[in-house]
Amino acid sequence: MTLMKPLLLGAAATLALTAGAALAEPALIFDLGGKFDKSFNEAAHSGAQRWAEETGESYREIELQSEAQREQALRRFAEAGANPIVMVGFAFADALGQVAADYPETKFTIIDMVVEGDNVRSVVFNEHEGSYLVGMMAAMASKSNTVGFIGGMDIPLIRKFACGYAEGVKAANPDAAVIANMTGTTPAAWNDPVKGSELTKAQISQGADVVYAAAGGTGVGVLQTAADEGILSIGVDSNQNHLHPGKVLTSMTKKVGNAVFEAFTDGVDMETGFSVMGLANGGVGYAMDEHNAPLVSAEMQAAVDDAAAKIASGEIKVHDYMSDDSCPALSF
Repeated sequence: MTLMKPLLLGAAATLALTAGAALAEPALIFDLGGKFDKSFNEAAHSGAQRWAEETGESYREIELQSEAQREQALRRFAEAGANPIVMVGFAFADALGQVAADYPETKFTIIDMVVEGDNVRSVVFNEHEGSYLVGMMAAMASKSNTVGFIGGMDIPLIRKFACGYAEGVKAANPDAAVIANMTGTTPAAWNDPVKGSELTKAQISQGADVVYAAAGGTGVGVLQTAADEGILSIGVDSNQNHLHPGKVLTSMTKKVGNAVFEAFTDGVDMETGFSVMGLANGGVGYAMDEHNAPLVSAEMQAAVDDAAAKIASGEIKVHDYMSDDSCPALSF
């Protein structure tokens, strides 16, 4: 049984609607990089699939091929009666700002950005909190006292990951060094595993023996090269421990799938407004399973869990780079 109905891209970059779609089906628009990027988009896909499997209902979806298709996809879904429409990624903000008011009866959810509108739900995550935890783990696992961070597109959101990570590293080992690189300054930075591999090798040459990848599809190259070169890596968004068992120290999990599942479940009655998902409400965390259990000592896990509880309660405050465009633990 097919549980999703794709929106197809024509040769002239026009969007063709699948025939026979029922009104009020929910729709999901993936960011560039594709739904099987093993990271951010794939987490969203898993939430939509879980909803479809539990309800037996279908949904619409599209994988964009260019920036120009964002507004076009939103309008075509809205005109076809899809409701709600969920979009994955901050880059949809401008398009949604142009579209939402034109379709007041349609509910929209944007993940990773805040857009004002009576019919818009904005879901953001405290990525700095989860990154703090995996930073602690990186510092405790490192034998060289040097760890790395490789981001995708150089934007404040990814600096937020890096800053939280560096704070966690310094909390566990004040003497540790953090090397941080971004893959690029355009959306292509999310899907460049070759560049991810090159940056990983460069950081290894500087002494890094644990590297955290917050780079979408580019991170696949980071994790692969780390495994090939005999160092540890840290995955992001989805649990990526299984990609290289025994080589991925942990993954900073971001419950993007839950945000999609909840929006689809709420349907046309979805409450709009601003929603924050962090450690306190299970929105972020770190992954433990059979693939990384041998790498994480009881002492490491106890320390990280203690920090997680203190962050959730407010006892530990992790700096949010996006609050003031600065990071006390890392220079960019």
